[in-house]
Amino acid sequence: MIRKLFGTDGVRGKANTYPMTADMALKIGAAAGRYFRNDGSNGHRVVIGKDTRLSGYMFENALTAGLTSTGMNVLLLGPVPTPAVGLLTLSMRADMGIMISASHNPHHDNGIKFFGPDGFKLSDEAEAEIEALLAVEIEPAQASNIGRAKRVDEGRFRYAERIKSTFPAGMRLDGLKVVIDCANGAAHRVAPEVLWELGATVIPVGVSPNGLNINEGCGSTDTALAAQTIRDQGADVGICLDGDADRVMILDETGQVADGDQIMALMAGRWADQDRLNGGTLVATVMSNLGLERYLDGRGLRLARTAVGDRYVVEAMRANGWNLGGEQSGHIVMTDFATTGDGLLAGLQFLAAMIETGKHASALIRSFETVPQMLKNVRYTAGQDPLNAQKVQKTIADAELRLLGKGRLLIRKSGTEPLIRVMAECEDDALLVQIVDGIVAEVEAAV
Repeated sequence: MIRKLFGTDGVRGKANTYPMTADMALKIGAAAGRYFRNDGSNGHRVVIGKDTRLSGYMFENALTAGLTSTGMNVLLLGPVPTPAVGLLTLSMRADMGIMISASHNPHHDNGIKFFGPDGFKLSDEAEAEIEALLAVEIEPAQASNIGRAKRVDEGRFRYAERIKSTFPAGMRLDGLKVVIDCANGAAHRVAPEVLWELGATVIPVGVSPNGLNINEGCGSTDTALAAQTIRDQGADVGICLDGDADRVMILDETGQVADGDQIMALMAGRWADQDRLNGGTLVATVMSNLGLERYLDGRGLRLARTAVGDRYVVEAMRANGWNLGGEQSGHIVMTDFATTGDGLLAGLQFLAAMIETGKHASALIRSFETVPQMLKNVRYTAGQDPLNAQKVQKTIADAELRLLGKGRLLIRKSGTEPLIRVMAECEDDALLVQIVDGIVAEVEAAV
């Protein structure tokens, strides 16, 4: 079945523009409700969380209307991180969880992510079945079986306690000065609270959401504010989350950034030393740097690559019993503790490494030397397929021949935005620029 509505991480788009309209959200809610409430009983429930986007109110209400119309009972968590929805879906015995968020995107975008009853994101097959229901008339519940909706105020606190329980018992953050950048997003309250409760001196930034400033000049996609704050305040380390707090970037005491690849390398090495890395394998996507693969090879460890998207990382981890994975973009997945990427969890594990080793952050953020990597994006409009253009295909084929034995090339469509992503790795900087710029020029001409 061809999926048109769902992307690599649920449904996403510009708010009040198809498919992210209130009307469509109501229909999606009804379809999801019918999919999960398939036995006619009234004991089914769904938890809904959201980030701080202005449009979150609209989608929360629309989804609730659609879900309750099919007899689902709705538990509204309010603003919480995406990993909290996965956690609470499982712990509250819900049939599914929904997170309303467009993650690292600007405020004018939004999205709807689905979790199954086990707290993990829904499979492609389940999403395809929900999408198929949108094409037929969805039978509403009888008037006496309409679902109820209820606010759950303690969701944030449940998540905070779970996150603290992943930190080594008896360890405290006393004496550690931590900048925490919450991207004016879902973790703007819980992340500073957790760090403070563990004993850190907390310097919060990006904690004043107004519905329009999520990810704006802050967070994991723009670390300049956090870096300057670290230098100005003499902080020991910085933790930069994105809008729904499932991504993280770590900054050292000088403001230098460790991306997801470096964080995963550190954790993989430490877990291997502690005999905790299942199968001696780290799972990452095709976007992760070749330097990470070489580092793991040198340690006698393995890198298993998947398609882009943390859901595919998690699927590979679950299928093979592996327990550590993630993405270069900052999704770090530790299935010993969580069902999806969790930026705050990863940040706490980094802080634990600082304390256990007695090393500064700068000594931990670089486990390997990266192979020069260049990534450029080309925006296209709906209905276009520039990768099918003959000149584009020939340019890509020629580039692959030039990189043979020297590096690698990855061309793909983004699963969350209308972008063609052109990425190449090569230790010859001049060749790297020629390859990427040449392909980008042809794709732009095709667009």
